[in-house]
Amino acid sequence: MELPSKNPANTSSRRAFGKGPAVSLFTLGTMRALGAASELQQVLEAALEVGINHLETAPAYGKSEHYLGLALSRLALKPKELVITSKILPGLGLVEAKQQLQRSLERLGITHLNNLAVHGINQKEHLQWAVEGAGAELLEWALSEGLVGQVGFSSHGNPALIKAAIESGLFSFANLHLHLFDPLRLPLAQMALARGMGVLAISPADKGGQLYAPPPLLQQHCAPFHPLELAYRFLIAQGISSLSLGAAKASDLNWAQKLAKADGPLTAGESNAIKNLQQQALERLGSSHCGQCRECLPCPNQVPIPELLRLRNLALGHNMLSHAKERYAMAGNAGHWFEQHNASACAACGDCVPRCPLNLPIPALLTETHQLLASKAGRRLWD
Repeated sequence: MELPSKNPANTSSRRAFGKGPAVSLFTLGTMRALGAASELQQVLEAALEVGINHLETAPAYGKSEHYLGLALSRLALKPKELVITSKILPGLGLVEAKQQLQRSLERLGITHLNNLAVHGINQKEHLQWAVEGAGAELLEWALSEGLVGQVGFSSHGNPALIKAAIESGLFSFANLHLHLFDPLRLPLAQMALARGMGVLAISPADKGGQLYAPPPLLQQHCAPFHPLELAYRFLIAQGISSLSLGAAKASDLNWAQKLAKADGPLTAGESNAIKNLQQQALERLGSSHCGQCRECLPCPNQVPIPELLRLRNLALGHNMLSHAKERYAMAGNAGHWFEQHNASACAACGDCVPRCPLNLPIPALLTETHQLLASKAGRRLWD
C-alpha cells in the first residue's frame, strides 16, 4: 500500500509530543480490533489513509502487540514512518520488566520503541516504583540502551498524584483522561504542555460519554454539531497533542478523517454550541447541579462525591444514562483503575454539606444517584 507520507492528499496536522517525533491529531489505539490479525491490519490501513502516524498498544491489550507486529510486517511499513507507543505495568521487578519490554519489541518486530509509558500510575506506590524503584532502573536502562526514545506515563489517578508525576521531571509525555464532559484534568494537561511534555487524551469518545452513539437529547444540546465532533474539537482547541481513538473497524475513523487538519481554535459556532450544552444541563438540573468544585472532599467514608454527582449531572442533564450507568458500575469493581466506592458507602454523616458552596443536600443526592444508576457490576475492558 502507498504510505500517507507519499500521498499529499492524506497529510494530517502534526503536533509536538515531548522529545519524540511529532504526532497526528488522532492516535490509533489498538485495543479493540482484535478479532483476528487481519481485522487490526484493515484498521491500521484505514488509519494510515486518513493521516494517522501514532499507534498505541500495550502488553495488557490482549494480542494487540502481536497483531500490530504482523500488520507492520505484512504492509512492509518502516518504523521511521510511524510513531509507536507501548506500555509497561508498574510494580514489576527489574529483570521481569526488562524481559517484558524485550518481548514487546519482539512482538512488534522492531528494535526501537518511540515511546514507553508506565501503564497506570494510579497510586503513590506506582509513582514511587517509576521514580526511585525498579521502574526507575528499567527506564534508565531502556533509554541508555536506545531501546526507547522517551518515557511517559498514563494515569487514572487523582489530580494530586498526576501533578506529582508531571513535576517529577522523569516523564516526557502523559496519557490522561481529558473529556468535554469531564474537564477536571485539563489544568494538569496544560501544566504538562507548558513543560514541553506531550499529552494524549485517553478515550475521549467512549470513556468521554459513549459519544459515538449519543442519546437524542444530547444531540439536540450539541446542535448543529455531532457530540463527538464537538468533544474532539474542544480538546484539539485546548492544544492537546493527540486524541486516542480505539477503532474496531475502519468506519470508526471517519471523524479522524474529517478533523485530520482541524487544529485551530474553536469557531464562534463551536463555542456557542458548548455554552448551550452547558446551559441546557443547568436548566434541567436546576439547583441540584453539582459544580465539581471538589470542596466536599475528603469524605470520611471515601465516597468519590464529585465523580458520582458528575455522572448524575450527565444522566439527568443530557440523558446520558447508559454511559453514567456503565461508569457507575465500575466503582469498586475495577481495582485501582477507577473509584473504589459508589454512593451506597455514604453514611449520611453530613460532613460535606457545610463545605458545599452551592448548599447541595449531598447525602440525599447520593442516595438518588445510587437509585438512578445502580446496576450489574462492571469491569475494565482487559480484566
